[in-house]
Amino acid sequence: MTNNQPFAEGDAQAKGTRAGHTHAEPPAVIPAITADDAERAEPLPALPPVHSTVNDPSARALELAKILVEANLTITTAESLTGGALAAELVRVPGISATFLGGIVAYQDEIKHALLGVDKRVLHDHGAVHPEVALQMARGVRKKFVMLGRDSDIGVSTTGVAGPDPSSKDQPAGTVFVGISTLWGEHVAELDFANLVREEDPIGSRQRIRFATIEAALFNVLEHLSIQAEL
Repeated sequence: MTNNQPFAEGDAQAKGTRAGHTHAEPPAVIPAITADDAERAEPLPALPPVHSTVNDPSARALELAKILVEANLTITTAESLTGGALAAELVRVPGISATFLGGIVAYQDEIKHALLGVDKRVLHDHGAVHPEVALQMARGVRKKFVMLGRDSDIGVSTTGVAGPDPSSKDQPAGTVFVGISTLWGEHVAELDFANLVREEDPIGSRQRIRFATIEAALFNVLEHLSIQAEL
């Protein structure tokens, strides 16, 4: 059998075979860094001053963490649009380990189904940016994180279109859903951040939508808990 596909330069098999065995090239040796190299290297940027607020958690993250810790409630995150940034915002809060169990970043539809149990038919028919997907993500992450024999008390999810292109179902950039599943009930918030999109700044637009979604997710969890407390 003849293989007419050319070997790429440097391919381990390019050096020929003997009795059906390949002879791979030895790995390249990376030269050690010398003192002269270190002196020529660019200096590392200075650390922020101790009094800097650049790494401070948001007011909403602090408020939510305080409520959860005092009520002995646990929370988990399931993220698509925000790519783990919601979990990162929560863990800025000192002492959050008393309430935050963990999170799942499920960017691809197949992972949403495999890890969070999102229905394949819903994903096929409606795409990932849909209220039912957000809700199933929130439900799924609660069941994934079990501590002391108990599911997480609160699951919060994010899914949406950061842009610049629309979703597979032609939803415009800025379309966002936040799903919330708790011991007391469920809720999906539909959000429209189209006003944050700038055609000349697609990367900045994505960041603005993601940051706005994080704040909106924290706000909606707080609002959901407030409503439940009044019942």
